[in-house]
Amino acid sequence: MAAQEASALGERVVGYTLRDSRYLNVTSRCTLRCTFCPKFNGSWTVQDFDLRLRSDPSADELIEAAGDVHAWREIVFCGLGEPTLRLYTVLEVAARLRKQGAPRLRLNTDGLANLVYGRDVTPDFEGNIDAISVSLNAQDEETYNRLCRPSLPGSYQAMLDFIRHARDYVPEVVVTAIDGLPGVDIEACREIAERLGVRFRRRVLGVVG
Repeated sequence: MAAQEASALGERVVGYTLRDSRYLNVTSRCTLRCTFCPKFNGSWTVQDFDLRLRSDPSADELIEAAGDVHAWREIVFCGLGEPTLRLYTVLEVAARLRKQGAPRLRLNTDGLANLVYGRDVTPDFEGNIDAISVSLNAQDEETYNRLCRPSLPGSYQAMLDFIRHARDYVPEVVVTAIDGLPGVDIEACREIAERLGVRFRRRVLGVVG
């Protein structure tokens, strides 16, 4: 693994590069247990980066892992966990990176933060996050529950509500679904995005970034 491609603190890869984006590995914890997630299929590796975290990196460690903010097209809060489970750390790091002149800050999320925190957290993103990518993953609740195995009841509707609220505070909201998962209707997912007034991105099973 090239030194310029990943930042490892001890055994932990905290920052990693895919093309011209710098990804920050925020946590290994998640609100979903997706059947298609590598970590639930015996692997924590994404394009040769071992993303398993035995402990969560601090805000300072995430800032260090981001490196020179001007070197990247964007910095992405991601990893093989749900970044918003560390919402306040993400917001702190985003604000600090913004002060350093980061050109674009993106959050990849399952869209369940409002359900987790029991409040609408999307106003907290205003001015801190430029883009949010939400994993829609399925065209209906039954398919979503089968593929994503949420730990919290009502997750599918909560995710849709999160998208509706996020539109008011984040300049770019994109929802994604993975082509190749059994039972997923990509065109139906695209129609949901259109009804919500946000962009849609088709992902391909096994392709990262």
